[in-house]
Amino acid sequence: MSPAVYLEFKRGAIELLVLKAVLWGPMHGYAIARWIQDTTDDALRVEEGSLYPALHRLEDKGFVDTKWGVSETKRQAKFYSLTTRGRAALIAEVESWTRFSEAIAKVIVARRQPV
Repeated sequence: MSPAVYLEFKRGAIELLVLKAVLWGPMHGYAIARWIQDTTDDALRVEEGSLYPALHRLEDKGFVDTKWGVSETKRQAKFYSLTTRGRAALIAEVESWTRFSEAIAKVIVARRQPV
């Protein structure tokens, strides 16, 4: 895929990606966005206007905890970490997205036409 073409996010995808990112340990918003972009070979980019509302939703649901700290660039930043509830939500979301993507893949590779 060309670096200039970015995939659009489906409902709930940002939350899943954020939960997966913080599974590895506490991260600040920019690091989360960067991890998603790097991990997807630039296919997915999470803009601030989508990322921070998603982080707030996850915090409101009790899926992430926050703590202020200092980033790699020596700036104050809010770090997000996965809670036990968030880990359970991540497991459920991964299962749901896996079923969804497998179903879509079946349609994409279908070799027979509808009856």
